[in-house]
Amino acid sequence: MSIDRGVTRTRIAPTPSGFLHVGNVLSFSLTVALARREGASVLLRIDDLDRERVQPEYLEDIFETLRFLKIPWDEGPANALAFERAYSQLHRMELYEKALLALRASGSVFACTCSRAQLRDGYSCGCRDKGLSLDTVGASWRLSTSPSSVVAVKTWDRGIVEAALPVEVQDFVVRKKGGFPAYQLTSLVDDIYYGVDLVVRGEDLWPSTLAQQYLASLLPGAEGFRSATFYHHGLLEDAGGGKLSKSAGATSIRYMRGQGMSAADIYTSIARLLGKEVAIQGWEELAGLVLE
Repeated sequence: MSIDRGVTRTRIAPTPSGFLHVGNVLSFSLTVALARREGASVLLRIDDLDRERVQPEYLEDIFETLRFLKIPWDEGPANALAFERAYSQLHRMELYEKALLALRASGSVFACTCSRAQLRDGYSCGCRDKGLSLDTVGASWRLSTSPSSVVAVKTWDRGIVEAALPVEVQDFVVRKKGGFPAYQLTSLVDDIYYGVDLVVRGEDLWPSTLAQQYLASLLPGAEGFRSATFYHHGLLEDAGGGKLSKSAGATSIRYMRGQGMSAADIYTSIARLLGKEVAIQGWEELAGLVLE
C-alpha cells in the first residue's frame, strides 16, 4: 500500500547546454514513475538562462530524445518553437528581478567582485565585510549564509531531514556579474511559479536542494516550495565505479542513436550501468529497478 504524499506536480528540467545523456534519462524516468504513482502531473521545464552555452541543436535534442524514448510529460511546450514563444526563462525575468529586489531590500545579499579563477585557486573572499555597493559594476550578488544555518527538507524516503549548508553553497551567487539571475534563484522561482511540490534529482544535487530551501526561507510566497517533497536518486557509474561525466560523448543519447541503438537498447544499457543484467523496454521498467 503506497503512502499518499499529496503531491500534485513535478518537473523534468533539462538544460540545453549539451545533448541529453543516460543520467538524464534515468532521472526523467524516475520523475515520471513517481508522478504516475502519486497521480501528479509532469511539467517539462527547460532551464535556458545560461545563454553562453545554450544552443538550438541542444534544445531540439531535448524534444527528439524524449519522444524517441517515449518519456511522457503532461504540461509545458510540445516543441522548441512553442518553448521559445511561451516557456523560455526569458519570459520570467520579471519574477527573478522581483525576488532579487526582495533579497536586496531585506539586506540578505552582498556584492562580490572576486573572479572564478581567484575562488578556484583558494582565494579567501572578503567581500562580505567590504560593504561594496550592490550597484558596483561587474559585481555579483551573493546570499549571506552562515555555517551554522540548518535547513529542513521533506524527503520521499527519509521523512524530514535537517542539515547544515555545505561549504560549497555557503554565500552562493544569486545574481551573476552580468546582471542575470543565477541558477539557484531561477530554479527556485520557477518551481514556485509552477507550483511544483515534488522535485526529483540526483544525489549530487543535495547541496542545491539545501541552498534553495535556505533561499526559500528568505523569500515571500515560497511556503509551497518549503513543504515540497524531494527524492534524490543515486548516480550512474562507469566501469571503474566513478561518476559518469556529462561531457562524455559516448553517454549521450544522440551518440547512442547514431550507433544504431534502439530505445530498448538504450534502456538496457542504462540498466547495465545500474548493475542489472536484464533487458529493459522503457522508462517504467527502468524506474522499477530503482524503486522496487
